[in-house]
Amino acid sequence: MKRIAVFTSGGDSPGMNACIRAVVRTCVYYNLENFGIIRGYQGMIEGNFIPMKSSSVSNIIQYGGTILKSARSKEFFSPEGRKKAYRNLQHHEIDGLVAIGGDGTFRGASIFSKETGIPVIGIPGTIDNDLYGTDFTIGYDTAINTAVEAIDKIRNTADSHDRIFFVEVMGRDAGFIAMECGIGSGAEVIMVPETITTMQEVFDILKQGWNRQKTSSIIIVAEGDEEGNASMVASKVKEKFPHIDARVLVLGHIQRGGSPSAYDRVLASRLGLGAVEGLINGMTHKMVGIVNGKLTFTEFDECVSRKKEINQELLRITEILRV
Repeated sequence: MKRIAVFTSGGDSPGMNACIRAVVRTCVYYNLENFGIIRGYQGMIEGNFIPMKSSSVSNIIQYGGTILKSARSKEFFSPEGRKKAYRNLQHHEIDGLVAIGGDGTFRGASIFSKETGIPVIGIPGTIDNDLYGTDFTIGYDTAINTAVEAIDKIRNTADSHDRIFFVEVMGRDAGFIAMECGIGSGAEVIMVPETITTMQEVFDILKQGWNRQKTSSIIIVAEGDEEGNASMVASKVKEKFPHIDARVLVLGHIQRGGSPSAYDRVLASRLGLGAVEGLINGMTHKMVGIVNGKLTFTEFDECVSRKKEINQELLRITEILRV
């Protein structure tokens, strides 16, 4: 292992820059050459490689987004596109890859590694925290804190105007963000894809609150909930209770941005170092993660095929604390 390339792919997440920094500087520590690939798999196909050294990653640990950019690449889905990418890796004499991203990134890396034989280690960089094989993904902690800060502000205006706010957070297939920020902000209802929360349950919770002279409420809706997004849920509640003053807030991509939390910076640093050392030690086709505080490596196929379960204890906490 003499030359390693690193790239970011899929949705950006706070802490990716801290991870890039860790990969580059670990390579420097072990006297390995390092290249950054601009715009993920598409950049790999287009030959957009840049040499990286220690100074290349100075003063980036605190920034959100990714200095290596990210892009969706339809061309990489085809064998021809992957052959172009591999030829460019050969041209730059790349011996191993570090892929920072989510499940889509790892599916691509898995196919690519099997086809070409090039060693690849994945690092979980996604705010959704939905990857099996790690307790936390890079960007998740920052995303939930960003959401909680916004919901705290909404709570003020909800109280002032006796309103119900329906707050939509990211989570098309997973409710980790919704669950954590819902508990952290004291939401009355949390709706996530992993569990069925019927509209009748929502109606009953709101009526129970009104019986206790509660005049405002916050309902957190993961975008992938079975009852629909926040606007759809709000419409159903408004239809049942026409008298209520309801507002909808979609937090959207604000959850992806901002300076990463200290936790995400430390997590990214540990995983970046672990990925490079994994390649040095002959590992491939694996994702590096943290489970119970320890560095672990999990096969790509297992990461993307096994569903990460939401903590059921958190659901019980929500039920008890909203009384």
